[in-house]
Formats: sequence, C-alpha cells, structure tokens
Amino acid sequence: MRIVLDTNVLVSGLLNPNGAPGRVVDLILGRRLVLLYDDRILGEYEDILARPQLAISQDQATAVISFLRLTGERITALPLPIDLLPDPDDLPFVEVAISGKAEALITENLKHFIGLDNYGITILSPARLIEQLT
Repeated sequence: MRIVLDTNVLVSGLLNPNGAPGRVVDLILGRRLVLLYDDRILGEYEDILARPQLAISQDQATAVISFLRLTGERITALPLPIDLLPDPDDLPFVEVAISGKAEALITENLKHFIGLDNYGITILSPARLIEQLT
C-alpha cells in the first residue's frame, strides 16, 4: 500500500511504538507500506524530529530519515491552490498524495484535511489504517 504520512503520525509512532501510530511506523520500517514523500516532507520530518523537547535521539532520527529516503518513493508533486486546506503547511502532503497516486494519507489530524473528496484522496487515522490492514 502506497501512503503519505503526516509528520504527527511519525513523531507519535517514534515516541510511543505501542500505539496505532507506532504500528504504522513499524509497517513502513518492515516495508509493508511504501512511503511517498518529497523534499518538503522529508525536510519537515528532519526539522521536527530534531526538536530537543521531543527527546528523540539524533541517531534514531537520522536512521529513520535515511531509511525513509532509501526505501520510500520520491514524488515530484504538482502544485495545488494554496487555500485548499485550513493550514497551508499541510499542502505538500496532499500534493504528494495526489501526484503519487497514494492509496491513503495517514494523519492524526483528520480535520486538517477536510474538503478533499473531489481529489480522490482517502484520509485515514493510524487506527483506521491498522483496522483496514487486519
């Protein structure tokens, strides 16, 4: 399954590997899910994972980002209207999902991705994705 992963799911999964986000991260690391990304998304992952208040070791963050870069699929995304979403910072995730023909965009902030019905994107919570896969 080809997915786009919102940063909040990656962070939650690394901080709590026992919850649904952790299971999603495990599925990516186990190569059961293919992560679609672009440079903006990987840059955001790097910036967020480096925040000291998250207490994610720099070694772990570097290893995860390197793995995602090597095993994921880099997408050249076509731009969408800046006002498509409530938070324009979420736009790269939608652009990559559409351009990469992702089967789902996984996020813990479902309300950030409303109004995308016409774009053919399935928005799922980590728990819903796990439910669908089992």
